[in-house]
Amino acid sequence: MRRYARIYRSFFTSALSRELEFRANFIAKVLQGLAWIVFFILILLVIFNNTTSIAGWSEGPMLTLAATCFLMNSLASGLFFSLMDIPTQVREGTLDFVVTKPVDSQFWVSVRKFNFDQIGSMAASLVGLFIGIRMSHLSPGPGDWLGFVILLVASTAIFYSLNLTLMTTAIWWVRVDNLWVFGDTIMQMCRFPVDIYGRQTQLTLTYILPLAFVATIPCRQLVQGLNWTNVGVGVAWALAALAGSRAFWRHAMRSYSSASS
Repeated sequence: MRRYARIYRSFFTSALSRELEFRANFIAKVLQGLAWIVFFILILLVIFNNTTSIAGWSEGPMLTLAATCFLMNSLASGLFFSLMDIPTQVREGTLDFVVTKPVDSQFWVSVRKFNFDQIGSMAASLVGLFIGIRMSHLSPGPGDWLGFVILLVASTAIFYSLNLTLMTTAIWWVRVDNLWVFGDTIMQMCRFPVDIYGRQTQLTLTYILPLAFVATIPCRQLVQGLNWTNVGVGVAWALAALAGSRAFWRHAMRSYSSASS
């Protein structure tokens, strides 16, 4: 574990050094992420100028939900940015150098790069989260915040596992540079509560395809109060997703025969 911690620290510091070499570009990208979230919040405000509730969600809870979704996406995109390079590595053959290194290949492709552009999005998400709670006239207790944080970590793990699985299919398909679009589409869906769908779809998105745990259910811990059953199911889904994506990666590595063959 100490060895992997040293490698992780090395990856982090080298990525930060690269970003700081072009500080104006870095600041511009941070501001761009910040501006996008502010723009989405303005859209919500326009919508609620014409209605008071959407599927039982008023303005404050909806803002809290959107902020939760953006926060999770910022964490996943910032910490596991290098997953997007897997199709390129397969196509160009540079994955050969990864699988021959004396380090776990999944670890390498997951954390080799960091996306520090997400700092602006993360800051805006946190501000939006607290504004949404304030607008909802809520006072979450320590238990509510604990459930929220646990489910936020679980949702990040689920989204990481989904992206890893998607990118790993490049081992067979090769020319799939736009796989990230599917993950982005899922994120667009998760910005809105699953309550807008019918009962059967809600059950599907909770217990079969756990998109409800990406944002809606974590947000409910703050809006509706702590629910340990949902927390337990969310953690179980996260562990299952991590185990499934790990098994899929190992299977892909057994099938991988390098770019030259």
